[in-house]
Amino acid sequence: MSIKRIGKHLIEHHWRARRVFPKAVLDLIEQAIKTGEATHSGQVRFVVEGALDGRPLFSNQSARERALDIFSHLRVWDTAHNNGVLIYLLLADRKVEIVADRGIDAKVGSAGWQKICAAMEADFKVGNFSGGVIKGIQAVSRELATYFPRQGGGPNELPDTPVVL
Repeated sequence: MSIKRIGKHLIEHHWRARRVFPKAVLDLIEQAIKTGEATHSGQVRFVVEGALDGRPLFSNQSARERALDIFSHLRVWDTAHNNGVLIYLLLADRKVEIVADRGIDAKVGSAGWQKICAAMEADFKVGNFSGGVIKGIQAVSRELATYFPRQGGGPNELPDTPVVL
């Protein structure tokens, strides 16, 4: 456990997520998810967390481990075609993780997800958080449309609303 990381998370309060992602930006992200889901049968969730606290922080939970916990908690895995995708951003670490259910993950693979994460992180480094997230959602939607194209009007299995923790 790094003292530097703990300090960064204690300083990066949760309010920062609301400052970087105000309601207007969250509305744009929700619209990007809806637009993407019109092209495929997958389900996309976006979660941003300002900083870790409590047990996740002091047990030195990585962004990947935290994303896996949230993926499970939000039941992103619980889709008919096993094609749910979580895009998770941990602001304090400036780290983005994509966790995908087995149906789509088998098609895209970790290298494909990492490429999308790297592009998003490049936007984040220059302060383009909203643009980076929307580009990431569009890239995930392109992958889902390739392997799970929309066929008919299936149900929206998961909420499109972004989650701010």
